[in-house]
Amino acid sequence: MLRFAPSPTGFLHMGNIRVALINYLYAKKNNLNFFLRIDDTDQERSKTEFIESIIKDLEWLGIHYKKVIKQSERISKYKEIFDFLKSKDFIYPCFESADELSLKRKILLKQGKPPIYDRTSLRLKKSEIQSLIQSGKRPHWRLKLNDETIEWSDMIHGKIVFSNLSVSDPVVFRSDEMPLFTITSVVDDADTEVSHIFRGDDHITNTAAQIKLFKLIDAKIPEFGHFPLIKSISGRGLSKRSEDFSVRQFRKQKVSQLVLINYLQKIGTNQPFEKIDDMKTLYKNFNINNFSKNSVFFDPNDIERINSKYLKNLDIETVKETFNLDFENKFWLIVRSNINSIEEAKEWFDLVKNDFLIENKIILKKPLKSTMLKFIPEKVDKDFWSVWTNKILENFEIKPKVLYITLRQILTGKKYGPSMNDLLTLIRKDEIIKRVESNCEEED
Repeated sequence: MLRFAPSPTGFLHMGNIRVALINYLYAKKNNLNFFLRIDDTDQERSKTEFIESIIKDLEWLGIHYKKVIKQSERISKYKEIFDFLKSKDFIYPCFESADELSLKRKILLKQGKPPIYDRTSLRLKKSEIQSLIQSGKRPHWRLKLNDETIEWSDMIHGKIVFSNLSVSDPVVFRSDEMPLFTITSVVDDADTEVSHIFRGDDHITNTAAQIKLFKLIDAKIPEFGHFPLIKSISGRGLSKRSEDFSVRQFRKQKVSQLVLINYLQKIGTNQPFEKIDDMKTLYKNFNINNFSKNSVFFDPNDIERINSKYLKNLDIETVKETFNLDFENKFWLIVRSNINSIEEAKEWFDLVKNDFLIENKIILKKPLKSTMLKFIPEKVDKDFWSVWTNKILENFEIKPKVLYITLRQILTGKKYGPSMNDLLTLIRKDEIIKRVESNCEEED
């Protein structure tokens, strides 16, 4: 059993989706179940709109799950675990404020020491604890680690060892006794019998504490694999609080979901990005050993380049099915080699199918406009453009390249694009005439 467990505190970005995808592909490859868990115990920042966005993103990407679990619906279970850990003295109350803890960390760092909690509250007597509580102070609760070495064989990094209290006793319950990620994740993974957990290597320290918790509640410890975090090309981490690099943003841009999935599955491996496999091929060929321990950098320009190349080779049926667009095959074959995105294709479709007027008319020397109109051929076919421009050149002194660009701008508003020999076969003759009449004028 594997899972993807996002917190609904923002929109999913490429790093989140990479984690979801790796867990999903590993599950499919090994015939294991995969489910979605919404880690929404942070009531202040969790929002319904983000849950809806997560579900929509996964659906769009083709990442399917067996069920959905919400942590907000399991509070009674966490309360039960809190009472158990408290009764066994596995957790202890702490009374330092956030400012006090911050100051302690700064002092330790200034001294060149790791910012590990000094266990001041663990040394409090029962009478002192009772007195603090009676004075109105509500404690948060930390897991009490011991000197026992914590180690595991990580599926990405190999053997990882924590010894001699090299990590802080983690906070597992807030002062209102609401559980935090460290404990809720363990309880849920134990209850749902999660066998493998793949996530970012920023969770390695959490894993050390969580392995301890699995043992304390007498649960089977899953296999762990920690991937280097994806960073932007500037070196910064990705954030759910920003729309940059969000799935939602790429969906708006009509980037193919297969392009995104292939890129995220292959980044950090030696597999070529340009080869776009379908989902079935991806999980059949999936190998956890292909992934590097080194940092990986996400470049949106790679996505645009790969997406452009992918579009240029798509057949019309795939375009219709993937992007829900009613393009004709003739139109698609004419424009696909000249576009970098589906949005560009939609622009060309609108341009050839609807009335077209440019805001600022193109000024022509006399009598170029009248010459253009005079020699428009009778039949709009593949020879229309060459016959038309040759006639104009025979009857008006203008450089061929200047004529071609000028006429293209009058008819399309662009200096570039598909071959005009082909493109004009998509536009009605009366519309061609109308565009010449409306989009240019001769100088006085």
